[in-house]
Order: sequence, then structure tokens, then C-alpha cells
Amino acid sequence: MIFVCVGSRNYQFNRLFAKLDELWEEGIIQEDIFAQIGASSYKPKHFPYKDFISEEEFNKKINEAHIVISHGASGSIMKALNAKKKVIAVTRLEKYGEHINNHQIQINEAFASNKYVLSVYNMEDLGAAIKAYYEGTADIVQWENTNPMSVLNLIDNFIKENWYSVKSL
Repeated sequence: MIFVCVGSRNYQFNRLFAKLDELWEEGIIQEDIFAQIGASSYKPKHFPYKDFISEEEFNKKINEAHIVISHGASGSIMKALNAKKKVIAVTRLEKYGEHINNHQIQINEAFASNKYVLSVYNMEDLGAAIKAYYEGTADIVQWENTNPMSVLNLIDNFIKENWYSVKSL
């Protein structure tokens, strides 16, 4: 199963759910999907969803999942990585009204540059990321660090090393 989670903030992520329906129709997605769609107004056609779920149900879905597709929230990504799941981190973008700013770019890039997740910035790349996991060609490494500060250090180091490129976003 693929578990999709987009958090509880009051921002839609319609592009993601429309793209998942498209990938389902094209036969690229080859397993069941369950989605937590948050404040999105787009209602998926090909898979079950709930607007919001409890922490208990969230943890259950993470554990059941083969792949977790998460928005760029470090907490959701870390829960999936700590559960040893394959993660695709999809960036919410301000220009589509998906968040207040583009901070998820830095979060996703920090995880992706260390090869812990596949990061998707353009929805047209989501199918390729899913295929990479199906075909076993995803260039990732297993997350092993259980130190709660490690994610903060990972993001902090990435921003320090890439300050000029991050600043221009």
C-alpha cells in the first residue's frame, strides 16, 4: 500500500491528489493507496481518503505502507524513515497556495541530498519516483539515526552549505 499524508495545516495540496489519480489511471501505480488529504478540495477518484486522521491511525498507516508519499514536513518524513519505509517527499509550493512560503524545498532537499528520500518538486516527476521504487533503481540509503536532533542537524547543515542557492529561492 502507498500511504499519502499532507498534514493538518489549512493548505490544500490538490496538485498531488490529481496527479495520483492520473498515475493510477495510467497504470503506473500498482498497489492500493490510502490518503490523508487535509484541507484539499480535490477529492480522489481512485482511492480511499480521509481529510484528517488521528495520530494512532497515522502510525498504523505508516506501518502498513510499502511507500509513504509525504509533503515536506520533517515530522511526517521522520516517522516514515524511522519505520524503515520508502519515502517520496513532495514539495508544497507557495505559488500554488499550498503553503505560506517555500521552506519545504529546503527540508526535502536536505533529506534528498543525503539520499534518505526521493524528492519531487515538479509533479511530472512523481511517476518516475514511484517507478524507481518499484523497479529497485531508487538511489537511496536506509535511515539509521534515531537521535531526535539528527534531523535538525541535517537541515541546518544543508542550509549552511547551500546558503546562497537557498537564499535565491
